[in-house]
Amino acid sequence: MTDIRRPDDMVRITTPELAQAFIDEQISAIRAQVGDRKVLLALSGGVDSSVVAALLIKAIGQNLVCVHVNHGLLRKGEPEQVIQVFRDEMKANLIYVDAVDRFLDKLAGVADPEQKRHIIGEEFIDVFAEEARKLEGVDFLAQGTIWPDILESEAGIKAHHNAGGLPEDIASRFELVEPVRILFKDEVRVVGRLLGLPANMVDRQPFPGPGLGVRCPGAITRDRLEAVRESDAILREEFEKNGLAGKVWQYFTVVPDFKSTGVKDGKRTFDWPCIIRAINTTDVMEVTVEHLPDELIDHLVKRIIAEVPGINRVLYDYTPKPPATVEYE
Repeated sequence: MTDIRRPDDMVRITTPELAQAFIDEQISAIRAQVGDRKVLLALSGGVDSSVVAALLIKAIGQNLVCVHVNHGLLRKGEPEQVIQVFRDEMKANLIYVDAVDRFLDKLAGVADPEQKRHIIGEEFIDVFAEEARKLEGVDFLAQGTIWPDILESEAGIKAHHNAGGLPEDIASRFELVEPVRILFKDEVRVVGRLLGLPANMVDRQPFPGPGLGVRCPGAITRDRLEAVRESDAILREEFEKNGLAGKVWQYFTVVPDFKSTGVKDGKRTFDWPCIIRAINTTDVMEVTVEHLPDELIDHLVKRIIAEVPGINRVLYDYTPKPPATVEYE
């Protein structure tokens, strides 16, 4: 599977029939490449890695070894969903690694955004490499590489095809398996639906690699990180209830590292603000702001302040890109 060209005459996968033909073709290709040997996959729970996992489970079953690392920066319920979908429902060979304390201890007191990203990325590779070293008889590494990744690599925008930055003693052991490498994101979603993945996993909105770490600006503390996680869950629940989940490209909350005075139950509070951001885009180069109904804004304010400890103020970010970026860090 070293040929990474997308055929010029390839029909875009837009229907279940085309998706099924692709699935059948890839199952045959995976079996021809892998045989009866084992494949290792870092399963984040994102769209690409989840679709690759589901495809490989159909092709080689228990010979796929999935490693899910919980670094404590995932959204509410995401680690549990990965376990339920893949271990419980699909009967995958899944290794769950609870590395929450390890990551958050390393991030304690670190406020610089780039340093935070570096720590999160480096620590993830270290944890995954440690798990890989424990395994025997694994000759392949699966990756959720998709066609835009390859195009960006060829254009020099970002690196690709480097076994995820793994240490040389680990990376050199593996041959890559990249079954969705010639697909665009929308095609990956079509394939994922046909493979039986839940809608909220297949249609998951873009989520940064460092997770909620970039939505907790400044030095991450466990209580403020939990405020981000809980407020984000409320926002996602209300968007689902109000029919906005599939209409708005990305929506999330941010809890910055400063406090302001407020009043709750007749008593003075000194707590954080929660910022809501909801945006639409076609190319991510320019972003417009989704203007929510006043009634929904009022309801979100009441729920977040009442249900999320440490929040006494809710703000709405009306800034497009440019001048703002999508994320805060």
